[in-house]
Amino acid sequence: MKIALCSDHAGYELKSIIEGYLESQGREFEDFGTHSTESCDYPDFAHPAALAVEEGRCYPGIAICGTGNGIGMTLNKHQGVRAALCWNVEIAKLARQHNDANVLVLPARFIDPVTALAVVDAFLNTSFEGGRHARRIAKIPVDQSGC
Repeated sequence: MKIALCSDHAGYELKSIIEGYLESQGREFEDFGTHSTESCDYPDFAHPAALAVEEGRCYPGIAICGTGNGIGMTLNKHQGVRAALCWNVEIAKLARQHNDANVLVLPARFIDPVTALAVVDAFLNTSFEGGRHARRIAKIPVDQSGC
C-alpha cells in the first residue's frame, strides 16, 4: 500500500529527502503536498493525507512541519488516525509497538536528515504488539453517542 506523505513549507525539504529514500527502497507513496518552500498552511495538506489513511487508501503516513505539533494536531482530529510525533528511533518504535501509530510526524526544524531516515525506518519496520495495548487503542476514538 502507498505511504501518505505531507508537509508544510518548513517540512518540504525533509519530505523531499524522505521521498528519495522511499524511492530507493522501492516503496510507493502518495505526496499530498506541499510542493515548495513557499509559506503555506499545514492543515491544507494534513487533512487529505489523514483521510487517505483513515479510509484505507494509504498506510501508513508520514507528516512533517517545523515542530511537528501543528500538523500532528491536525492529523489527530481524524478519528481513524493515531499520529505520533517522533524525533528518535526508540520513540518511533514505541509509537508503533504500544500505540499502533499509523502516521509518523517529524519535526523538521529539530531533526537532522540522517536521524529522520533512521526514525522513518524504525517506524515502517516495527509492528504493533497488540495484547494489553489493543484495549487502550480501542478507547482512543471519541464516543459520538454522548459519552
